[in-house]
Amino acid sequence: MATENEQVQSVSIADPELDSRESGRVAEIIESGRLASGETVTNFERTFADFCGTDRAVATSNGTTALHAALRALGIGDGDRVITTPLSFVASANAIRLCGAEPVFADIDPETYNLDPHAVEATIRDLDGNVDGILAVHLYGLPAAMNHLQEIANEHDLVLVEDAAQAHGARHSGRHVGSIGDAGCFSFYPTKNMTTGEGGAVVTDRDDVAERVAQFINHGRDGSHHHVEVGHNFRMTNVAAAIGLVQLEKLPSFNRARRANAAKLTDLLEDTAVIPPVEPTERRHVYHQYTIRTQNRDELQEALSAAGIDTGVYYPTPIHEQPAYADVDTAAPVAERATDEVLSLPVHPNCTDSDLEAIARIITRHTNHD
Repeated sequence: MATENEQVQSVSIADPELDSRESGRVAEIIESGRLASGETVTNFERTFADFCGTDRAVATSNGTTALHAALRALGIGDGDRVITTPLSFVASANAIRLCGAEPVFADIDPETYNLDPHAVEATIRDLDGNVDGILAVHLYGLPAAMNHLQEIANEHDLVLVEDAAQAHGARHSGRHVGSIGDAGCFSFYPTKNMTTGEGGAVVTDRDDVAERVAQFINHGRDGSHHHVEVGHNFRMTNVAAAIGLVQLEKLPSFNRARRANAAKLTDLLEDTAVIPPVEPTERRHVYHQYTIRTQNRDELQEALSAAGIDTGVYYPTPIHEQPAYADVDTAAPVAERATDEVLSLPVHPNCTDSDLEAIARIITRHTNHD
């Protein structure tokens, strides 16, 4: 058994896995000279749409631009209100503001950390129904309560956008995330379950939304040489798409490894004082982050760090308490408490059984010492 001061081999919180297959595809693109957006991006879009079970996918430069473009394509603009979660990366709310709309924060479910549909309903009542959309985040790789949120969106005629930046391959009631709402948005940042280096995508079954996204991310250009609106250059490159095509082939095995490691770690933590992540029966978690909850968060994080084990706090400050949102008057006590107690542990595909055992051993020592 390890002693108090024993150092284990360094374990990172994320470990992107790329090999000669990705470098070979990139070399082909470089050799061709066609580095910018082109046929490889189109191929990636078709393949990613097939994976998600949607009719269309439009690749973008990153996850934030995907959110911005999707919201705008769905008509979100000046003066609109979109309900979202306060416990997410700030990009979720920023994308709403970049459209000229107002993010409205509803509190989270204390067990899943995702947007609480009952809080969403209460927020709609408080605003006398003056709401235009819902942006649901599938936090940590666990789908939000999409059945209930879809019912709310249908009842109040709201657009429903899925922020699936952390949930590639996650499913709700058998459906892939991204395919449930009006549009789903993904990030392919290096720490995600699959990567393109930087990149994103919008998936949808609506041709009108896909066409508006494609136009907006290409300087507002229509199918010809006419620029019919003021858009952006939010395009993905062929280099990124080449990496993404290989990563997408590997994604199912990556997710199986994450789920297996998460199950092992949950078993190892069974007799500890921490609260492990949950997986409701209708949802399939892909564990972008394995997030526990503990009142000893800072002490535990220091102990793990001293042993060479990397961890993360996602997120230490709720969005409505960030300086950029100082003008927002919101109370979200469940999210605010969670930010003081959540801690994410490594379960990426390169974690070994000995890594997981070391993590559990340190947690057992530092949470059960009373």
